[in-house]
Amino acid sequence: MSKIRVGWFEYFMAVAEEVATRSTCDRKHVGAVIVRDKVILSTGYNGSLHGAPHCDDIGHDMENGHCVRTMHAEANAVAQAAKNGVNINSSEIYVTASPCLTCFKLIANSGIHTIYFKEFYRDDRITKYAQESGVKLVYMGDEIKSE
Repeated sequence: MSKIRVGWFEYFMAVAEEVATRSTCDRKHVGAVIVRDKVILSTGYNGSLHGAPHCDDIGHDMENGHCVRTMHAEANAVAQAAKNGVNINSSEIYVTASPCLTCFKLIANSGIHTIYFKEFYRDDRITKYAQESGVKLVYMGDEIKSE
């Protein structure tokens, strides 16, 4: 019996979910995948600065209810692309949780035009900013879109 082949939306969100398993902050595991023309350009997960101790090892650095020891998954994916000279203009990003406002602004200014997310996380201001900036937000929730 042949296996059903998953659609692109399902595939890239599943990759983001797998990337999230690398997270080094036990408060929330988030993964991000930047894609253009059905090709993965960069990935990122939330974790400590390169070479710094992980939350999982030494605890959290809390500020206003947030752990500030970690970089967010989206920021790490954009940073990895920049570090490796990968052009992410006119791409899209798949994230297991919607971006915070700071990460949303980074995503928008890096040329990413669509954000697919599975779980809404904290900041509904991104909806207003997305409308103003022309960035498309796509909630994938429990029902993944098919392509």
